[in-house]
Amino acid sequence: MDNDATITWKPVVAGILDIVVGIIILCMLLIFGIAPMIVEPVGGGISRFNVSVLFLVMPGIIISSLDIIGGIFAIRRRRWRWALAGSITAAISPTPLGIAAIVLILLSRNEFK
Repeated sequence: MDNDATITWKPVVAGILDIVVGIIILCMLLIFGIAPMIVEPVGGGISRFNVSVLFLVMPGIIISSLDIIGGIFAIRRRRWRWALAGSITAAISPTPLGIAAIVLILLSRNEFK
């Protein structure tokens, strides 16, 4: 951070929004993607592994991981590009929290090291 940069609340709020979106995505993946693969074999015997669900779950895990990592960097005010990448991937979710995080990260660029 530069000596003339003031510390504001914007990166912290953007980081919290990114982490919240990442956790929401992970919970939705657990409910709709992973849990049916676990519950179905228990109820109906042995079933085959559904590869098509894997292609839906893996990108979601990658996106939510980027959200959480970008949120951590935003809270710590380090690596502005990673924080921005986390906010951009948070904007993919259907909630408007990612768009708010992008705006806050862009407005607070001079606070990052």
